[in-house]
Amino acid sequence: QVQLVESGGGLVQTGGSLRLSCAGSGRTFSNYHMGWFRQAPGKERQFVAAISWGGGSTYYADSVKGRFTISRDNGKNTVWLQMNSLKPEDTAVYYCAAASRSSVPLQETDRYSYWGQGTQVVVSS
Repeated sequence: QVQLVESGGGLVQTGGSLRLSCAGSGRTFSNYHMGWFRQAPGKERQFVAAISWGGGSTYYADSVKGRFTISRDNGKNTVWLQMNSLKPEDTAVYYCAAASRSSVPLQETDRYSYWGQGTQVVVSS
């Protein structure tokens, strides 16, 4: 079992930045690929970014490429999502999730076994 807790959400103006954190506990954090997803009201949960278990590979949705950066520190059991140049369409609840090392592709929600409770991000225009 892996427990994930997100933090860092909030209200920000268009063009601003936020840094989301996801703290993991339970099983060995480095055994898992990590992903960030988001869900806006009335929409399906969508992939945002993912990072491999060792941090050597990262993946991004086209809509956030060049603006968001995912990173992790296995020694701190933490993964981050740095979000820059935020837009109103980035408004959503953001979730972090953990997938076992054998799970691919990481853009698919059903590859992830563990999910956090989510943190709200609101970007005002």
